[in-house]
Amino acid sequence: MSESGRDAWDPHQYRKFADERSQPFWDLVGLIQPSGVPGGGYGRCADLGCGSGELTAAVTDRLNIAEMLGVDSSDAMLAKARADVSEDEHRLRFARGDIAHWSGRGDHDLVIANASLQWVPDHAAVLERWWKALAPGGQLAVQVPANADHPSHLVATQVASTEPFLSAFNCLPPADPVVQNVLAPEQYALLLERLGAVAQHVRLQVYGHRLASSDEVVEWVRGTSLTRFTRLLSEELAAAYIAAYRERLLEAIGDEAPYFYPFKRILIWARKGD
Repeated sequence: MSESGRDAWDPHQYRKFADERSQPFWDLVGLIQPSGVPGGGYGRCADLGCGSGELTAAVTDRLNIAEMLGVDSSDAMLAKARADVSEDEHRLRFARGDIAHWSGRGDHDLVIANASLQWVPDHAAVLERWWKALAPGGQLAVQVPANADHPSHLVATQVASTEPFLSAFNCLPPADPVVQNVLAPEQYALLLERLGAVAQHVRLQVYGHRLASSDEVVEWVRGTSLTRFTRLLSEELAAAYIAAYRERLLEAIGDEAPYFYPFKRILIWARKGD
């Protein structure tokens, strides 16, 4: 989940909105077709960008997966994931890795990547590597955020471009990975066609989150998008950045209670030929 550099991911902060974050995951899982194996179930599977692992464990149970590997680049997230695995759970393990370069030997029944692909560039090349990891008949299920045009994301870059933060970033604030990396839905559909998908489903979906107040949007992005800034700052400067971000964001979206937070996401599913 995290980029290179200091690990700014906080499992507790990320899970503050666990229900809201999990809904797109389960919608994605809902696109996965039955395995065709008598009695159901899937063999070797991978969850790329597994984070704190609770959804990885849950889908392993729901889909009756025999062997699940959760991959993430955040040591903090992996520590939480491993701590929650029971001693008698032998189907599930977690490993540190770079999802951008992950691949397999063409023996995976299922590869899932929920809200992680946006952190890495060159989605055409990455998806090709993931596709090669699939066994005949294997399935790929990916979800990426597409909300870079919302003030919650735009204000983050605006604040980072002011002092004293701009100097701390050497005049180069980290770019929004969604802007840089995420493609239009139709481009993912074209990629899957070129990879040889025999069936696919790609859609843009707006998730409407009813938060207690607009201030909760700050807490939401602190657990995800703002980590690209805070990991590069001292604790004192990171706290000042969050405060400046909160002030400017509330100016942009209003100080409302409750607050309706629309969040766009792209859901991608495809199946390989037998």
